[in-house]
Amino acid sequence: MTSVLNLLSAHRSIRKFTAKSVDETLLTSLISAAQCTSTSHHVQAYTIIQVTDADTRQKIADMAGPQPWVAQAPVFLVFCADLTRLVHACRRHNAAPETGWAEQLLVATVDTALMAQSLMLGAESVGIGGVFIGGIRNDPDLVSDLLHIPEHAYPVFGMCLGYPDDDPAPKPRLPVGAVFHKDRFPSAMEQKPLTDYDQKIQTYYEKRSPTLKDRTWTRQMADFTGQVIRPHMKAFLEKKGFFRQ
Repeated sequence: MTSVLNLLSAHRSIRKFTAKSVDETLLTSLISAAQCTSTSHHVQAYTIIQVTDADTRQKIADMAGPQPWVAQAPVFLVFCADLTRLVHACRRHNAAPETGWAEQLLVATVDTALMAQSLMLGAESVGIGGVFIGGIRNDPDLVSDLLHIPEHAYPVFGMCLGYPDDDPAPKPRLPVGAVFHKDRFPSAMEQKPLTDYDQKIQTYYEKRSPTLKDRTWTRQMADFTGQVIRPHMKAFLEKKGFFRQ
């Protein structure tokens, strides 16, 4: 296995960090390298905001969970899907921008996610760990107000980065056979039973804490799918200039 494959296989979320700061030059280098990630039509539809103000970070940490590591991590970034530069480019060339289409929302969100994953992998390659913070979408209006995020941009997720003060085991993923198929999507009858994977996940959580009972993957997914998650997002995205069409 190459070092990249080893890094990918060893990924785990880090929520406890040492007091060691992340050098600003290193952070800039990691972002610069991550910018080389694939991007649809060379749009590069993302903007990253490093949040350094302690009060702002605490407000986001409280709203997102609470997730105290948002306030405690040496680095906290907010990744925005951003079409503002495209609107500016149209105006610069006296072209009327077509905005609000679902495809634009997809392009910007995918670009942002791909770039952020590359940044995480680059950080892990130099001994930094981190965790994605989807909880900022609990109140995207608050995040937009705090960080002055304009129309045609929206906060997709946050990311904590720092030097790990914890060494959790990687969480087992679904077997490859459950997610990789040839020529066509599998029928329901062809989906392999998840009993073995459920047991792996249960064992993983029991090793983390004996109080974590009934934490199989299917139990968690049933709980997740059985509730409405962030129903405000559609109206928020429409207000931001996305998803109007």
